[in-house]
Amino acid sequence: MRFVLKTRYAQDVDFFKHNGQRFWYALLGLFVFVAPFLLDDFYTGELSLVFIYAIAGIGLMLLVGYTGLVSLGHAAFLAIGAYAHAYFMTEGAPFIVSLIGATAVCVVIGAIVGIPSLRMTGIYLAVATLAFAQIVEKVLAHWESVTGGHRGMAVPEPEIFSWSLGTPRAFYFLVLLVLIGALFVALNLLRSPTGRAMIAIRDSEISAQAMGIHLARVKTTSFAVSAGFTGLAGGLLAHKIGYLAPDAFTILISIQLLLMVVVGGLGSMHGVIYGAVFIGLLPQGIAFLRESLPAGIGQIPGLEPGIFGLILVLFLVYEPLGIFGRWIKIRLFFSEFPLYRKSTYKRQKSYLRTERVH
Repeated sequence: MRFVLKTRYAQDVDFFKHNGQRFWYALLGLFVFVAPFLLDDFYTGELSLVFIYAIAGIGLMLLVGYTGLVSLGHAAFLAIGAYAHAYFMTEGAPFIVSLIGATAVCVVIGAIVGIPSLRMTGIYLAVATLAFAQIVEKVLAHWESVTGGHRGMAVPEPEIFSWSLGTPRAFYFLVLLVLIGALFVALNLLRSPTGRAMIAIRDSEISAQAMGIHLARVKTTSFAVSAGFTGLAGGLLAHKIGYLAPDAFTILISIQLLLMVVVGGLGSMHGVIYGAVFIGLLPQGIAFLRESLPAGIGQIPGLEPGIFGLILVLFLVYEPLGIFGRWIKIRLFFSEFPLYRKSTYKRQKSYLRTERVH
């Protein structure tokens, strides 16, 4: 087992706790930068999609995993970011300006949507965000002058200073750099007073309010930042899809995003990456499963969302800490073997739930 000797206060907020982490993360960075030169265009495109899901997952993780606010409508922010980015580029805006503008639009709308969250929690907030997603889907379908309606909307090819980013390899590096930047911003946000306040609200709203945290401001900020990250992912997803249509952003996308953060591990940025890889590869696995099943079962239209729901329930019941939580347990087991005792780290019942006080 590794023990880290802390000799300065800044070590509590360092990105890397020790040199071992620096080595493994450097090795991972080398792998992802070399991967597109070793893989064909199909797998490079699939990795790009995984990175886009990870960017959207960062936004949802900040809201669900770190603030404790459940959302079933983040597909709406994904759609708003995609359509806004495509519209700005169609009107002649440069790629970077258009992407920043689409993100800003999502931040403003997220702040507006976050206002009702001040009076709702739990299932009520989930239903409200689901209703918002349905409203956005209808608006996209009928606002033909901007979105093209059911005809759809073509997405211009991304370019930076006349350098085309439409090839799979160039787009891969673009998405990878955006993901690294998004992780850097999110981790710094969590180290700031705002991030600490978000975590305090997640653990206990009453305790956070008693410590002087402004609940309305922090919740609204969390919604706005979460929507911004998701809108940023939506702008990149627009280029990945190539042609936008309202039926590309359904409730199934919201379920996939929620499944990603739950399966990956709530309250952990590592969980975002694990969940994105899982969600990115799951549709391919389901496609192979359809081919191996009998025709009467494999051709069921609702098979994919049914499998998503089943996986979500199984993780909530049997592995609530997600894939990252299981990895921590496995790592702890080998670090303490043969002295590891399961009961030593058994989760105890918590009695400090101030929400029960009425």
